[in-house]
Amino acid sequence: MIKMKDYSSNAKNISKESSLWFALLLTGGFLIAEVIGGILTGSLALLSDAAHMLTDVTALIISLVAIYVGKKPADTSRTYGYYRFEILAAAFNAALLFGVAFFILYEAYQRLKNPPEIYSMGMLVIALLGLVINIIAMKLLSHGKEGSLNLKSAYLEVWSDMLSSLGVIVAALIIYYTHITWIDSLVAVLIGLWVLPRTWILLKEAINILLEGVPEGVDIKNIKTAILSVDGILEVHDLHIWAITNDKISLTAHLVTPIGNEEGIRAGVQKVLAEQFSITHTTLQIEKSKAPNCEMH
Repeated sequence: MIKMKDYSSNAKNISKESSLWFALLLTGGFLIAEVIGGILTGSLALLSDAAHMLTDVTALIISLVAIYVGKKPADTSRTYGYYRFEILAAAFNAALLFGVAFFILYEAYQRLKNPPEIYSMGMLVIALLGLVINIIAMKLLSHGKEGSLNLKSAYLEVWSDMLSSLGVIVAALIIYYTHITWIDSLVAVLIGLWVLPRTWILLKEAINILLEGVPEGVDIKNIKTAILSVDGILEVHDLHIWAITNDKISLTAHLVTPIGNEEGIRAGVQKVLAEQFSITHTTLQIEKSKAPNCEMH
């Protein structure tokens, strides 16, 4: 059974790697074309999209590095292994997105005061190609993103860039038919404002894991109630729940029980945690209940 589980985990990592590599080749190749196109057409919205594409490429590279580093086995210095590296990668990706968004907002403000000439047709063609690339990359990264914060951050990068491409297409069409060039800067601002809240959510999730907070979606009160429902449990204290990475939750607790059947009680708690909350990495310390005339701590 252990071998089967390890094989499944390896197959999952291989699938992640191949998806990330293919998405990296697509976005990296198009990034070069988009930067050249943005410069030639004079479009800030297109350069904004190229900037987001750059963060896509960076995020995909970091995500691949995180997977390779995460494969390193645990050692005497890293007893949990290197899984946390992917959380660091996700936090870095989020910070990178913040930086790009604020730069685009500043540049858009400058251009709104002095709109440049924009070649809308070239802008439109490049944005349409970018949209196709982003849709393919999103499809590749959609599998497994809920089980990996690292993959989720890369998916968010590509998803935000897809929205950028849509915005550029709309801006190009408006400029082509109305010759109102400040629409280009307005779309760039809207793209930045759209991405920022989602980036903040991702960053908060990464920071919560790094601070060893209770993982998203885990209710510690419900878990404590479930543990107390197991026959033989009199009290639960020193209950701690954290995540090494977002799909590897750990739990430790002290369980106060009457004398006898310690292993049966421990097994009952482990079963409840596994079946109801999918928490399988647990450390449970059994404490004997004291006589009524003794002080309880």
